[in-house]
Amino acid sequence: MLSRRAVLAGGAAALAASPLVARAQTSPPTVLKIAPREIVVNGKSASVYGISQPDGVFGLFTDVGKPFRVRVENGLDKPSLIHWHGLTPPWRQDGVPGISGPPIPPGGSADYDFPLTFGGTFWMHSHEGLQEQLLLAAPLIIRDQRDRPDQQEVVVLLADFSFTPPEKIFEDLQKSGSMGGMAAMAAAGAGSSQKMGGAGMKMGTAPAPKTAMGGMKMGGSAAAAPAPDLNDVKYDAFLANLRTLADPDIVKVEPGGRALLRIINGSSMSAFHIGLGALDGELIAVDGFEITPIRGRSFPVATAQRLDIRVSIPPGPGAYPVLAQLEGERRQTGVVLVAGKGTVARVPDLAAAASPALTLDLERSLRATKPLAQRKADRVHTLNLTGEMAGYIWSINNVVWNKDVPPLAVAKGERVELVFVNQTPMSHPMHLHGHEFQVVDIDGYRFSGAVRDTILVPPNRRVTVAFDANNPGYWALHCHLLYHLDAGMFTTIRYV
Repeated sequence: MLSRRAVLAGGAAALAASPLVARAQTSPPTVLKIAPREIVVNGKSASVYGISQPDGVFGLFTDVGKPFRVRVENGLDKPSLIHWHGLTPPWRQDGVPGISGPPIPPGGSADYDFPLTFGGTFWMHSHEGLQEQLLLAAPLIIRDQRDRPDQQEVVVLLADFSFTPPEKIFEDLQKSGSMGGMAAMAAAGAGSSQKMGGAGMKMGTAPAPKTAMGGMKMGGSAAAAPAPDLNDVKYDAFLANLRTLADPDIVKVEPGGRALLRIINGSSMSAFHIGLGALDGELIAVDGFEITPIRGRSFPVATAQRLDIRVSIPPGPGAYPVLAQLEGERRQTGVVLVAGKGTVARVPDLAAAASPALTLDLERSLRATKPLAQRKADRVHTLNLTGEMAGYIWSINNVVWNKDVPPLAVAKGERVELVFVNQTPMSHPMHLHGHEFQVVDIDGYRFSGAVRDTILVPPNRRVTVAFDANNPGYWALHCHLLYHLDAGMFTTIRYV
């Protein structure tokens, strides 16, 4: 079959004279092929997708300062397209069907070429339909000065897995909604309509007054907020590097050495607590961007977020599980670091007790080492996260995304603040494409927080992020819970 090339870097005529194309002719691109693959989960074979290089390398590992010169080949029998999560490419190369360009047809390919100006832990995943649920994701690691020669790199890609086809999962959610969410709304006095967020909410509407605990009042009541709705999808397994704890990924490390854990939450709907067990950890970056280090043995990670954790391995032989426990449950997955001739014992897939829901406690303490320049916002958009559990409808400002929804107004060169106000009983990890942003406010507490690309907004909370409009184009902004995105919690930003 003749390969059809989808050129995403711009119009064909414009690219004909582009220096990027001229360089590509003398420097061959790294090929990433999307293809079906078989894995074994809980003793059963499963057909999923993958993206790897011809030599079998899973994803992409490169260095800051090098060009991102990649060719994606679609080996599936259906269209696909890959998004470079956390990078800031020209918008035509961002990998969002219908926004940055068309999907790659079966048997076709697409070329990408842009500079890498910052390093860190990122990832790639399909933005076509529900393919991400079929594990079409991989690490995207850009090494920089943080990658010391005296430390070993350990990449851990987390995923949630179901033998049920994703289309059936979504259909069942639309038929039944979330029972946990409906119970939470009833407890909040939301009434029989199960609608979240006032019908009259418009862009820029002021948030509800804060309670003494820093949350938002619901239904005019000052009572404590109900427990959040967690884990709408009941998964068959949770994976770390495509394995369960029944047969975990065993990573050899040097006794007395150091390791940099690159934790990537590539799940579709799940948030975790990362537990280091006997190891002391130092969190040095979130979403690829450096922070003032924070020491600990447990760190939360929402869907699509990443953690860089530096650990010191004790001298002598030993085995050290690094576990990811699902929020609100006992279920867990993970990898095992083995030093020397350490003995690996079976790690149960159920923790001793259920974990709590993720909060913003750690987020409030994070401080970027390279924050955005101090500057007053030129423009502020308030984005109310809304929805209806009946029918499993999710929206922003009570508008379910469709192609007729106008983009948020932004002008090149502006400092823009996005105020996320969660009026639903579920947490939403909100992701902005094409830009990094800085967390600058949580429930009225103003501070110079972490630089990120994905921020968790728990129920009844208000989180403000700031970004500089320095990458013109047409960009997606959405909840990174896959079925929330597909149900309509999505919008766009466009400027030239």
